[in-house]
Amino acid sequence: MFRRMLFLVLFICAVAASTIATPPAARHSESYQVIHVYPHDPHAFTQGLIYVDGHLYESTGLNGRSSIRMEDLTTGQVLQKYDLPQEYFGEGLTDWGSNLIQLTWRGGTGFVYDRFSFSLLRTFHYSGEGWGLTHDQTQLIMSDGTSYLRFLDPKSFREIRRIRVTDEAGREVDQLNELEYLHGEIYANIWQTDEIVRISPRTGKVLAWIDLNGIIDKNELESAGAVLNGIAYDSAGDRLFVTGKLWPKLFEIKVDRQSRGHSVRRASMGSMEAARRAGRKPAMVAQSASTRVAVARANAS
Repeated sequence: MFRRMLFLVLFICAVAASTIATPPAARHSESYQVIHVYPHDPHAFTQGLIYVDGHLYESTGLNGRSSIRMEDLTTGQVLQKYDLPQEYFGEGLTDWGSNLIQLTWRGGTGFVYDRFSFSLLRTFHYSGEGWGLTHDQTQLIMSDGTSYLRFLDPKSFREIRRIRVTDEAGREVDQLNELEYLHGEIYANIWQTDEIVRISPRTGKVLAWIDLNGIIDKNELESAGAVLNGIAYDSAGDRLFVTGKLWPKLFEIKVDRQSRGHSVRRASMGSMEAARRAGRKPAMVAQSASTRVAVARANAS
């Protein structure tokens, strides 16, 4: 009996010591600065967003309202549009050469369009759900709502490999939604949150969390489904844009990759414009910062 008690005490002490010796991994959070605010169609259920050759291209969702569109950044005006058949729920969007590639949510079908005419060139198929889509120099990168990202051949759409996305503590990060590839990293919206994660495309490790809480006044949003979703990068101008489903605004932001914590930096439009005209950087004002199912997506409309 004494030996059993001694063993139990030693075991508890060992577990406690290991817990103390290995503190949880620190979460690297990054703040942001709003550079400019642009108008955005408040009826667009944004599922994919890219910036190519001076224009925004957007994929919108919901059955009967799904589309691809080309938009003027400054005015938000829709310059060109193609409506999907009613049975398809539009999802992620990316470009490849002179083409646009669009996913659908549960149809297992993707579409390839000519970027200039929006004419449908071909369809392709994949297993599971389609959520976000982007590309690096050689492959397409696709999310499906899980913690995995798939890398696809851009011609055959065959899956080449996949990575499992994990946080600093090694826990999986799922609900990965809209994607953008920039500076050798994958940026991903976490569905139903105000967060974007930066992901290593080699290891799947989360490099940092960008907390966009407070970027838009929730009183401006008329639907519970109006959540952050939409990342686009202008490589020529080194500009990063974000928006959300049914948001009336699109934001150009700059991420402070040296910061830690949950502080958010914003500048008022008046101060930004005054500073821009004066040739100065705008002054910043600091402020505080599950499974996806058909019913949830339908309610999000």
